[in-house]
Amino acid sequence: MARKDKKTLPASGAGIVRYFNDDTAGVKLSPKQVVIGTIIVALICIALRFTTSVGY
Repeated sequence: MARKDKKTLPASGAGIVRYFNDDTAGVKLSPKQVVIGTIIVALICIALRFTTSVGY
């Protein structure tokens, strides 16, 4: 069984992160939109890599 005479330290805020839901101005993107945008940019880069002949 646990001992009853165990002493505890006072609670502190060290290591605790608080997140606030403050709305700020700017573009709001969902994670799905970010993933789709990244895939589109990657496909454009791949297409440009194989269709251009600069430096070859």
